[in-house]
Amino acid sequence: MSAHLIRFGAALLLTLAAATACANDDDAEPAGPAPTPMGHTYISTEVEGRPIPGGGPLTLTFVEGRVSASAGCNTHSGAVDLDGNTVTVSGLASTLMACPGEKMGADEWLSDLLNASPSWRLDDARLTLEGNNTTVVMMDKEVLLPDRPLRGTPWVVTALLTPDAEIHSQKIDELRPTFTIAEDGSLTGFAGCNRMTGSATITDTPEAADIAFQVATTKMMCDPETMEVEQAVLTALDGTAQATVDADVLTLRNPNGHGLTLRAQ
Repeated sequence: MSAHLIRFGAALLLTLAAATACANDDDAEPAGPAPTPMGHTYISTEVEGRPIPGGGPLTLTFVEGRVSASAGCNTHSGAVDLDGNTVTVSGLASTLMACPGEKMGADEWLSDLLNASPSWRLDDARLTLEGNNTTVVMMDKEVLLPDRPLRGTPWVVTALLTPDAEIHSQKIDELRPTFTIAEDGSLTGFAGCNRMTGSATITDTPEAADIAFQVATTKMMCDPETMEVEQAVLTALDGTAQATVDADVLTLRNPNGHGLTLRAQ
């Protein structure tokens, strides 16, 4: 009698264990979709096989079913499909800029890679492409080049922005107008001829930040071309400007359409 009871008890325990396992399986969260490169920008850190003419780097931005790509010369963009861990592009269009020296070959290198439908593999922030006898290792831009802080960073002017144009010149490169916003909001800098002092009040916004500038300068006079650059810098820092930071590049644009492109020093 007791032997029958023991066997019955063991069978009951097995039944309960199986039921519990089934219940746990039913409660398990379904696995989400595997991560893809979509929504991220990647920059090459290593190339095996055919090197990028001019040294690159290769930059790929994946947004809403499209890809923007550059290997150091023109920018190519078009539709992209990442299914099957393969980069399949279609309808690629390109800018038509002439590039110096070896960089002229970068466009052909990039076109050959993308049209080969390379495979892709994602390991956290690391993206690996393989195709056309080339392996490219890339890192997420946010990891490789995190946005520099507005405060405490010396920002050097690289271009002047007008409502109609972005102006680069040798004079701007020579003068290197610059400013730094301290943690307490004070501003110091160099406008091209004169020293700047003042304040910069930063207000974060959902898309970027607004900076309210109050700037005073010394009263030196320099040659006309230098004063022209300085006046453009001061016009951009007159009042409130919208600020966006992308890695080490700061773009300022105020309501009158004028602004500056600056790079972290």
